[in-house]
Amino acid sequence: MTFVLDGAHLTCEQVDRAAHGSGIALGSTARAQAAWRMAGLLNGPVYGRTTGVGANKDVETEDTGLDLLRSHAGGAGPTIEAFRARATLVVRLNQLLAGGSGVDPALLPVLTAAVNLGLTPPIRTYGAIGTGDLTALATTALCLLGELPWTRPSDTVRIEAPAGDTRNPPTEAETRTGTGTEAGTGDTRSWERAEGGPPGTRPGDPVPRFALASVDALPFISSGAATLADAALACHRLGVLLSAATAVAARSFRAIDASLEPLSPVVQRGAEQTEVAAGLRALVGSTSPRRVQDPYGYRAFPQVHGAVLDALGRAERTITEEMNAAPENPLIAGGRAWHNGNFHSARVALALDALRAALVQTATLSAARLATLNDPAHTGLLPFLAERPGLSGVMILEYVAHSALAELRHLAAPVTLGGAVLSLGTEDHASFTPQAARSALAAAEPLEIVLACELVASVRALRQRGLPCDLPLDPAMRDRPLDADLDAARGLLPGLAP
Repeated sequence: MTFVLDGAHLTCEQVDRAAHGSGIALGSTARAQAAWRMAGLLNGPVYGRTTGVGANKDVETEDTGLDLLRSHAGGAGPTIEAFRARATLVVRLNQLLAGGSGVDPALLPVLTAAVNLGLTPPIRTYGAIGTGDLTALATTALCLLGELPWTRPSDTVRIEAPAGDTRNPPTEAETRTGTGTEAGTGDTRSWERAEGGPPGTRPGDPVPRFALASVDALPFISSGAATLADAALACHRLGVLLSAATAVAARSFRAIDASLEPLSPVVQRGAEQTEVAAGLRALVGSTSPRRVQDPYGYRAFPQVHGAVLDALGRAERTITEEMNAAPENPLIAGGRAWHNGNFHSARVALALDALRAALVQTATLSAARLATLNDPAHTGLLPFLAERPGLSGVMILEYVAHSALAELRHLAAPVTLGGAVLSLGTEDHASFTPQAARSALAAAEPLEIVLACELVASVRALRQRGLPCDLPLDPAMRDRPLDADLDAARGLLPGLAP
């Protein structure tokens, strides 16, 4: 389903939707047009427009912007996945709509067309340190210029035209001559008809191009859009998994008849903890407790899981604010250019460091509950939920869970303890937010695996106890490879999120 970008209301969930094929449409470009007109009236030195960049900030230049793009497109490592590159385009487009960059607003419909055609720039993995995604966006700019090829999605991905889109698609004549006009704005799009042309295109396809002016170069790349895209994707996916975690824990509560006393409203404090306890209480329903107190995996669930949801909420709010702001340097506003450091993403890095650390805490409790599910002292069943004495049952799930948990711990290493001094000492700090965002996105897989291990074991325990369980997991109790069970459980997790 198509949604409108307006520079003010983009959410992490929308970034995820767009990354996986949803169409986008442009809202008002008024703020972008106002900044562009203002930029054209500026006098005096303006960083990146009339000067060099970095240590060359005091060197007067003229028409060197395209050289800046070519020199800054040198990333390294493998190209990132198409869905991440697509999310990058969406975030940068939304920021440009917020105004303040001074970029020619005629670029905006061209960038929108690239997203809706499913074309993405070949962004390399390494090149940013938290002071702007210069290599990623310079690469994007060279695609717009036609100096690098766009990357096409696989033929299995279907990109639909935005519903209700009022733009006039380019006619055959327009695509031959390379022009087209967006309805109602007077903005000009550039199109190239691929006739067996650049790699990544097929004959007959319109390829969006835009002749960026020299003065548009730095304003276009002065953003952490790729980092924010990864962070937004991570927050959305982790949010789904953390919601599912409560449903998984509820099955473990029922499987061992854990006490619901720790979930009582009387003992809760803090909004997130209270909400977690209430949600879990509703999912569990009732149990017949066998112990005065259960292990921490049960008794401390509201405290630990409430903390991770609090960290997720803080990260999501921070990222949402940044995606709907103008991180430009210089910022074109109030009739002048304001030189600043708003491209620096320290607050995002700190929020993501806290989130990844909190994920380890909640995953550790899941692994602890898995241990109790294997223990006859808690289930009253055979060790490892085996079919008969002496068999291994689901013993291997503990190994798998702790393997994934070790990866989560590795990914939780804080990036904000690092530092860098670059460009002859002119740029003397770095947040390493791209690394924080990449690690947060990577953390979703091991978290999912830990939860899947607990889910497989809890469902097996419920079935052995003759308790209701309607999940479509293999009911066989014999010793057998459990990889298919884990794959199925991972696929079920999103559906368990309320």
